[in-house]
Amino acid sequence: MTAIILDGKELSAISEDTIKNKVDDLVKKGIEPTLATILVGNDPASETYVKMKRNTCTRVGMKSIAVELPESTTTDELLHTIHKLNDDKNIHGILLQHPVPSQIDERLCFDAIDIKKDVDGVTCLGFGNMSMGIDAYGSCTPAGIIRLIEHYKLDVKGLNAVVVGRSPILGKPMAMMLLNLHATVTICHSRTQNIETIIKNADLIVGAVGIPKFIKSDWIKKDAIVIDAGYHPEKCGDIDLDGIEDIASAYTPVPGGVGPMTINTLILQTLQSAEKQ
Repeated sequence: MTAIILDGKELSAISEDTIKNKVDDLVKKGIEPTLATILVGNDPASETYVKMKRNTCTRVGMKSIAVELPESTTTDELLHTIHKLNDDKNIHGILLQHPVPSQIDERLCFDAIDIKKDVDGVTCLGFGNMSMGIDAYGSCTPAGIIRLIEHYKLDVKGLNAVVVGRSPILGKPMAMMLLNLHATVTICHSRTQNIETIIKNADLIVGAVGIPKFIKSDWIKKDAIVIDAGYHPEKCGDIDLDGIEDIASAYTPVPGGVGPMTINTLILQTLQSAEKQ
């Protein structure tokens, strides 16, 4: 059987058309969906990511407001900025681009974002609500992965799912989302013993460790579902995808798999926030 390619680029393009139509409908009602992006410092990768997000807003007719703060910004100054955006009724989503400079308490600033505007899914309250099955905006990368799984009608109930990585905005929420879909979930990380053996037993594997080709293709079980959430300058992900079409039952390509779904989910959740208004 030919492996299913979980094409995030195609799904995000379909989704953009739907989002654009819904944005047009809201604008006719006098509501202009608006995303505020906060960029602290001048990290080139962060600048690129924010630009991509703002360009996507433009494509779907959504308004974006760029808030750019200097490298020297303090925690209190960033908190003041976030509170102002929270209070602005014309702003429906707030994105604080990660990472922020080291002198800033990033977690404190993430959690200052109004949960109604936490369209990037970064607050502890949002994570807790999502984990408990209460309505919340999910962290965009794992939420985008779930959308891919559902679009391609992959049934994960009862599967042995292994998430490699435990970051607060990818690995941990990914595990909870899969658990909510009734998968049996194992989280692996840098201190996991016998990681190769654990991965070899996975029916579904999510690479979210941030190391190029860390997960070897010969670790992957025949007919497993393979989700690669990594992307590196070498134009590869966290999983060695060489020959993967002969191993997996379904897989995300790199690039063109998970990446497009991350930004699309951010835009979708901003639209949903505006609709709730």
